[in-house]
Amino acid sequence: MNRTSDRPYTVMLIVPTGVGAAIGGYAGDALPVARAIAQVADRLITHPNVLNGAQLYWPLPNALYVEGYGLDQFAAGRWGLRPVHQNRVGLVLDAGIEPELRWRHLQAADAARATLGLSLTDYAMTDAPLGVSLQTAASGATWGALQNPDALLRCVEKLVTQAGAEAIAVVARFPDDAGSEALHNYRHGQGVDPLAGAEAVISHLVVRTFQIPCAHAPALSPLPLDPTLSPKSAAEELGHTFLPCVLVGLSRAPQFATHAVAPGQASCPEIWADQVDALVIPATACGGSAVLSLSQTATQIITVADNITRMQTPAAALGLRAIAVQSYLEAVGVLVAHRAGLDPVALRPQMNPLRAIASYPSWQHLGKT
Repeated sequence: MNRTSDRPYTVMLIVPTGVGAAIGGYAGDALPVARAIAQVADRLITHPNVLNGAQLYWPLPNALYVEGYGLDQFAAGRWGLRPVHQNRVGLVLDAGIEPELRWRHLQAADAARATLGLSLTDYAMTDAPLGVSLQTAASGATWGALQNPDALLRCVEKLVTQAGAEAIAVVARFPDDAGSEALHNYRHGQGVDPLAGAEAVISHLVVRTFQIPCAHAPALSPLPLDPTLSPKSAAEELGHTFLPCVLVGLSRAPQFATHAVAPGQASCPEIWADQVDALVIPATACGGSAVLSLSQTATQIITVADNITRMQTPAAALGLRAIAVQSYLEAVGVLVAHRAGLDPVALRPQMNPLRAIASYPSWQHLGKT
């Protein structure tokens, strides 16, 4: 992609939710990847599944925290991203949360205000329990459903219209299943996050309806101590709530712009899909909406083989042109070369010579019948 010297180099990093990604399928374990890429890029566009680590987070001033549905709309060119200095975050609490657990989340929210200086509106409770249910597909990917989605939307509308919320954090009561094999495997660094798919359903619904940033934190009873816990899952065992990273992410999440600036109008800081220089994605998870949309642009797609998922949609099977690398370390090197305007092949010890094109150029046939 041709770039002028003053154009920011923009990278999108996607690790799909609920597909058992070896990196990014656990409690914020893709955050080191995001930190590394943020050192290479002027702007990093990614999503909560990458940046959320329960009570752990890391400030990345050049990262844009974009919920998955909004990311798809952005990649399709329907929405732009408008960076902000601060959002007032509205907190939705599920009526199904027990009083003690509710207070734990309210105290976490107050701590974020007092310790981190975040701006929150007053909170609102849903007028009926949301009724979250969890499901697992044949592939092992997880998803979920809400028994009362209208209760969620009514609560969000109240926060937006009455409290002036500019972003929404949702805390829903999720089913406890401490003895399940899926949870045991997840806590030991295997299998799929049993909650991720249902979390995506909740945030997608809010973003699609209100077109403002949203992320979700599940409310769960504390789990019994397990001395053999995997480091990849450990961030979720540190306290009573996963809310802090969500509030931090939403506090500076970009707003969505639904109309591009018309020619001749004053310039605006909005970011649109045609400004994305590179996309980094697990090698077997190339079938998502954002990937397919960006494959129709000049964006350079980079696939990472080490990040194994439960999906089976490689770039080649979809006819997508991509640079295949083994690891995220190699992907960072490719990004450095791409930003410098170098063909990564030039950095390898062997290079094939140029070959003649076998067929006639299509322009010779223009106008002929």
